[in-house]
Amino acid sequence: MTMALMLRLSYELSRPKGNNPGPNVSRNIAVLTPQEKEWADKAVQRYAEAQEKKWRRWNEAMFEAKQS
Repeated sequence: MTMALMLRLSYELSRPKGNNPGPNVSRNIAVLTPQEKEWADKAVQRYAEAQEKKWRRWNEAMFEAKQS
């Protein structure tokens, strides 16, 4: 187990870090193009609508079905 840990640690430390910022680095919203901003706004709106549907169905399944 220790050997596996040491190999993984060695691998992670030897990886180049300059070219690939990784998934945790996000772009500043101020540098979005107008088209990207429009797409982002639509995506947020559709996500909110989908979440509302999801929670409405969940609420019906959990609470309203029991009352009938």
